[in-house]
Amino acid sequence: MDTNAVLDIGLQGLWVAAKLSAPVLLTALAIGFAVSLVQSITQIQEVTLSFVPKAVGVAIALLVCGHWMISEMVAFTQELFARIPSLLGGG
Repeated sequence: MDTNAVLDIGLQGLWVAAKLSAPVLLTALAIGFAVSLVQSITQIQEVTLSFVPKAVGVAIALLVCGHWMISEMVAFTQELFARIPSLLGGG
């Protein structure tokens, strides 16, 4: 196994991780921004006001995107297993 193969697998792993985390992170970012905007307008500084909507939003994002996330991870894992013979020099 040469360094190009290792770098390629690492790059693909980082790309899959970025794709899988994007829906959850973007949801938390959008909800956090909206809540902090409302807090700054109304001057209400309650910690649970920012935590609870983010937790609910992330849970909904996982429910909506969960099937896609699992499908992407399974496809990536199957691709890695299919590449094992060529990585070992057998084909």
